[in-house]
Amino acid sequence: MEPKLDRTDLKILRLLQSDGRMGNAEIAKRVNTSAATCHRRIQRLFAEGYVSGVRAQISPQKVEMGTLAFVGVVLDRSTPESFGDFETAIRGMPAILDCHIVAGDFDYILKIRVRDMADFNKLHADKLIALPGVRQTRTFFVMKEVVDNAPLAF
Repeated sequence: MEPKLDRTDLKILRLLQSDGRMGNAEIAKRVNTSAATCHRRIQRLFAEGYVSGVRAQISPQKVEMGTLAFVGVVLDRSTPESFGDFETAIRGMPAILDCHIVAGDFDYILKIRVRDMADFNKLHADKLIALPGVRQTRTFFVMKEVVDNAPLAF
């Protein structure tokens, strides 16, 4: 069983989540520990998988990737093999930001970011409908991003 996180660990996680570039000295100051203690705690949080990575959030519009769509996917069969084939194929598509198995009308929901509608149409025609086992897709274009990639509330 993994050790429970204490209040200091949770504070460290919140700080890292709000600013992944924050230095160890600043984090230590904010959680009221020594730099050495803080460093050990951060190393442990990474080693135990509480922090899976740190990366910059890029503004999609600045890199001409301003069109966001969600695509519901229905497979023709619900077998472990068909799910596995689909998941293997989807992992190799850079435009797919997220892929989740869901309950309800779809087998999967995909979060896709592209340049524009023409870019999406090409992706859809050339790749999405050709994915293994795909019977049907349904696309929802995002008109306004109200909350995107919000920090975890814990």
